[in-house]
Amino acid sequence: MEKDFEILWTDLALEELAQTVEYLEQEFTDKEIDNLGNEIERILSIITQNPEIFPYSDKYKIRKVVILKFNSLYYRILNDKIEIVSFFSNRQNPENRNI
Repeated sequence: MEKDFEILWTDLALEELAQTVEYLEQEFTDKEIDNLGNEIERILSIITQNPEIFPYSDKYKIRKVVILKFNSLYYRILNDKIEIVSFFSNRQNPENRNI
């Protein structure tokens, strides 16, 4: 059995995730926050098992997965680790991405 990849979050990705949760707390119910958390956990589980499953961007040298259509998680593979580079809200202008 292959070893799962370790997940590492950058400070930027954690900050973006916190901003997203803060927005959801103000505008939505706990159910939506729980749904987001469950989907993030599901996606991270997939990535740790098969990190090359999601599309790769030659331009940015990272992979992207859309989470519940409103957010995109950007990550890269570093040996036996997965680095979460950004947790971007798709409601924003794409030119505001920090990747």
